[in-house]
Amino acid sequence: MIVSVFDSHTFDRVALDEANKGKHELRFLPTRLSLATADLAKGSAAICCFVNDCLNEAVLTRLKELGVKLVALRSAGFNHVDLTAAKKNGLRVTRVPEYSPYAVAEHAVALLLDFNRKISKAHNRVRDMNFSLDGLVGFDLHGKTVGVVGTGKIGQVFAQIMRGFGCNVLCFDLQPNEQWAKDNKVQYCDLKTLFKSSDIVSLHIPLNEKTKHIISEDALSMMKKSVVLINTGRGGLIDSKALIKSLKQKRIGGACLDVYEEEEGVFFCDLSESGVNDDTLARLLTFPNVSITAHQAFLTHEALKNIAETTLSSITTFEKGASLLPAVTLC
Repeated sequence: MIVSVFDSHTFDRVALDEANKGKHELRFLPTRLSLATADLAKGSAAICCFVNDCLNEAVLTRLKELGVKLVALRSAGFNHVDLTAAKKNGLRVTRVPEYSPYAVAEHAVALLLDFNRKISKAHNRVRDMNFSLDGLVGFDLHGKTVGVVGTGKIGQVFAQIMRGFGCNVLCFDLQPNEQWAKDNKVQYCDLKTLFKSSDIVSLHIPLNEKTKHIISEDALSMMKKSVVLINTGRGGLIDSKALIKSLKQKRIGGACLDVYEEEEGVFFCDLSESGVNDDTLARLLTFPNVSITAHQAFLTHEALKNIAETTLSSITTFEKGASLLPAVTLC
């Protein structure tokens, strides 16, 4: 089967080639999928897409006209896909429901540690032969209250790591796992209580109509002035303008972000020569108490291997018979 792989990068090309083992003809395209680039999929029975590819009704309709039958997402999130339009056009959509909860959870902890203990700042100083310690004071994680919003596999792993630091952990989930909470000595509560009580708040929920801007100006106003906000989920969970307002007014302690709601066209790109043409992101980058990475929480050897294997397995299964597709199918 011919597969057009949009928004491909060196790191996932290697993993996909290894998982493919020559079964399919993979056409790697560095270009993101959009209506303007959809025709690059001509001749392909399947396309493979990433988190910032555009899969709206217009694009999906064009893909059908080109003869595409399968959209294989190499991601867990699917908020960028119009599933109703996909179904209308007879396109099957698959995803990678899980790849490595440890990769994302550990990155969230890494962001927190870097932010708290000023690791990047200290590293840059030492490189300049500045060995002073002024301005590098952090805080003990031990004894702090950590609020975990979403206790799927990633949220659970993050909570367990924070328990290992000796933190008190509060959790919110629409479907609480009481046995897991009991086994790991964490406590479920309502979202308002979590916001008010936590020294650290970490987001591990999908993005949908109900969760968009769950971190709003109102939510931020409930939090402690020293709170550290972590987001390794989806950028749209946080209202960026409300976050900037809170940072400017020193109403929160800081933020650790691996995602940004308008990251398409910025993250995964080298803009070192052209600069960032996004005033909101540019403003966030000016705050000394904001740590940002470019959507790299998933980026471990283990996660890439699992993503590639699940994606290629879905494509192979589809080729054998669409009815055989497992639970990875969205529509």
